[in-house]
Amino acid sequence: MFLFALAVAAAICVFQLAHSLQRKKSVRRRNDEEAARLGCSPACVMPTKGFLGFGRLVESVKATKADRGPQYVVEAIDQEMGKDVHTCVVPIADYELIVTRDPANVQAMLASKAPDWDVGEQRNASWKPLFGSGVFTSRGEAWKHSRALVRPQFTKDQINDLALIERHVQQLFSAIDRSYGAGEKGWTASFDLQPLFYNMTLDITTELIYGYSVHSQNPSERVELPVIPGYEPPDRENIGTHMDAGKAWVETRGALWKYRWLLPTREFNAHCAAVHKYAEWFVQLRLQRGDKYLAGIQSETGLTSPGRYILLDELAKLTQDPVELRSQTLNILTAGRDTTASLIGWVFYFLARHQVVFNKLREQILQQFGPYHPSQPSGIEFKELRDSIPYINSVVNEALRMAPVIPLNERVAVRDTVLPRGGGDDGNDPMFVPKGTQVLIPTYAMTRRDDIWGPDVNQFRPERWEENGGRKFGFEFIPFGGGIRQCLGQQFARTKTAYVIVRLLQRYDKIENAQEPADAPMRFHHTIENRSGSGVQVRLHEA
Repeated sequence: MFLFALAVAAAICVFQLAHSLQRKKSVRRRNDEEAARLGCSPACVMPTKGFLGFGRLVESVKATKADRGPQYVVEAIDQEMGKDVHTCVVPIADYELIVTRDPANVQAMLASKAPDWDVGEQRNASWKPLFGSGVFTSRGEAWKHSRALVRPQFTKDQINDLALIERHVQQLFSAIDRSYGAGEKGWTASFDLQPLFYNMTLDITTELIYGYSVHSQNPSERVELPVIPGYEPPDRENIGTHMDAGKAWVETRGALWKYRWLLPTREFNAHCAAVHKYAEWFVQLRLQRGDKYLAGIQSETGLTSPGRYILLDELAKLTQDPVELRSQTLNILTAGRDTTASLIGWVFYFLARHQVVFNKLREQILQQFGPYHPSQPSGIEFKELRDSIPYINSVVNEALRMAPVIPLNERVAVRDTVLPRGGGDDGNDPMFVPKGTQVLIPTYAMTRRDDIWGPDVNQFRPERWEENGGRKFGFEFIPFGGGIRQCLGQQFARTKTAYVIVRLLQRYDKIENAQEPADAPMRFHHTIENRSGSGVQVRLHEA
């Protein structure tokens, strides 16, 4: 039965492909005529590869599976088109997309001509089953509604709650001590920091959003939750696992796009249901408790911070729709947990390999904030953290340049439009883009252009951000996106990252790369966010 179904699916694909190829020829003629009318020049076209034109897609999927998807994009363009080609058309089976690493084109799509562009339908179709319709997944008017609902929450000072972050930094320290504690000479055992960072950011973000931390770092800290008739208690033990597995499916669905219907759905649907149930439980608790939600949290957790900020509580003052509350909080949850954990992981990945940078940064941290005292509060204020040590920002920016947390962005033309560059033999002429065309923006490829970043483009060197009075970056550096859809949580992510850096470098005076072999190439494990495929293998020395 399975083989029969597979054969039927293959036959349908071949029929659809033949029909699409015929239609593609007539569409191309129309597009060429329109481009000529607008004075646009033809763009460079990459050669078609593989059986029925699927070769490029197969290569890309294989590279992503091997944790080198971002490098594959750079290599394919450089080797097949040339290092001076920054925008090209890529034919895949019965459709064509555009890939651009040209900041001028990126600026047009994200800012100056933003009304001509939107995120692709495939993002919504691939992400929505897991996260629902929210600020990161929706398009058009639905996105404007989500943005209007969520954006005010990220302008409030309470979002940068350093006391909340400190509680979970202490749980991070406890986790390190329990499993890898320092020996006689002060060194910990070799271990992977990356999963501990993911636990920490999951714990921080669930507490910020719902008021109750999942306490994945230390499950013994979990409080007993009240009973809600008709609703099973949230699965705090496995929510991180369900999110990771669901995102892996989202990534595969997005890569296959129009052929994603060939994928089995049972496992993916199970992860989606588990993630939804987790968020739904807290939404129902808030809707039932109403204005007494914060009082209930304080009673059950013992946390009595005055003016405490809980995102779900604030959103529920604006809408009582349980599906919308679930979707918006899940959109923020995945961004707040995954991208920030990935960023912190990459920072320490590079610090472990650049002791001079580590020492310089630690010296400045000790001068400003003093050494670590386990029995004393940190005493760190938000403005002081943000403004007092510019070198922290340089280190974070350089980590984001070397390993963009989101290595690939995309837009789709919602009407016939023109990109400022990409046409003609030298790629400097305007380029016609017909309605419905998807354009991929490989952020990693932009940060590997030596004509922008210099001959040392492949070196981790934070000082580049301080030279000549401080580097002012534009659309060649968009780690959190740009324009009207720039990430709302950028400041919160940077705040968490800076705070964790300060506290870890206060406590530990040395860090060693424990990866074997020590000079192994970078691996980019991409499931929406881009984390280190080899983890963050280190040894730490306690000061």
